[in-house]
Amino acid sequence: MRVLIVEDDVKMASLIRRGLQADGMVADVAIKGEDALWMAGSSAYDVIVLDVMLPGIDGFKVCKKLRADGVWAPVLMLTARDAVADRVIGLDNGADDYLTKPFSFAELSARLRALVRRGPVERPAVLEVGDLQLDPATKRVSRGGEDLSLSAKEFALLEVFMRRPGEVLDRFALLERAWDYEYENRSNVVDVYVRYLREKVDRPFGVESIETVRGAGYRMRGDGGRG
Repeated sequence: MRVLIVEDDVKMASLIRRGLQADGMVADVAIKGEDALWMAGSSAYDVIVLDVMLPGIDGFKVCKKLRADGVWAPVLMLTARDAVADRVIGLDNGADDYLTKPFSFAELSARLRALVRRGPVERPAVLEVGDLQLDPATKRVSRGGEDLSLSAKEFALLEVFMRRPGEVLDRFALLERAWDYEYENRSNVVDVYVRYLREKVDRPFGVESIETVRGAGYRMRGDGGRG
């Protein structure tokens, strides 16, 4: 199990490294965000311990850049700041877990083992299909850089499609993911909202990203309709 520790406090980084090594892990240290980016991009780490308060590029930006660069190793953010807003920012930028200083080393080690069990799964902070972008954190949707205005339910349905580009989704699967069980008018609601989405996301741009698969359901084209 190989760990990258990103911590500018040299004493703290050394303590974490020794502790992880005592647990049988291999640990490297980066003291700047810039160093973390090239190290994580050039070596395969099983998990990354990332401090928020770093000189230069802070931990939030490092995490977001790692995900944008296709580095999917689980990230545990380590910080002295325990404000809810900070935790939300970290998680929305692609972090997998959060631990506030001071912490128990036994808990840190256990959390890292749990993250490694999940493995490196692709989970971008901002979804992109062709020139269509959706940010679940800010609720922003754009095509080709032009912002789109969607209702909450339109946004939820589009997010379902964009998380599974190229996959045929039947009406039941769409209902299950975008509507709660208490919703009663389930007869043709999916068809209605797919039509709404097409009117806002596709037709103004002369594209067809959401296809009808006769007898099966709907599918978002992997190229976002620009192929």
